[in-house]
Amino acid sequence: MTETKPSKSSRKREHLALQKLGERLIALKEIELADLPIDDDLRLAVLAAARMNSRGALRRQKQLIGKLMRHVDPASLRVELAKLGADDRAAKRLFARAESWRDRAVIEGTIALDALEAESGQADDQLRQLLDELAKAPHEDAERAIRRRIFGRIYAMLEHAHSG
Repeated sequence: MTETKPSKSSRKREHLALQKLGERLIALKEIELADLPIDDDLRLAVLAAARMNSRGALRRQKQLIGKLMRHVDPASLRVELAKLGADDRAAKRLFARAESWRDRAVIEGTIALDALEAESGQADDQLRQLLDELAKAPHEDAERAIRRRIFGRIYAMLEHAHSG
């Protein structure tokens, strides 16, 4: 029985799919890249591509990355990239919730803080103090700084409640 080789077109499609998967690596942060199941040559090629400004050089680097991707298990890499994407989406949702609670706290005051504390299961007296400071803020820059601190406290509360 003879084995048929994949056609040139199917090999090219497979190579382009690996290259596209490799291109997704370029957008990752170095710390995220360190956790992925890839070899050092590919990691170095991806890091080099991330620093390139020349379009031609970047195109050639992407081709090299595609070639190096032949030695990687694409299924496990896709799973790891999906996990990173899920983490990123969860972080964005948490950030948006914290912004929403901050805006609500600034508008509604202690009523919103009571609701936030009920939802998160945590009390934070510093938030109440920050709201008092916000009401007495002498100028816009001080207000902005206090709003940022309020956001930070709320974000920490929601993050703790989410991880707990």
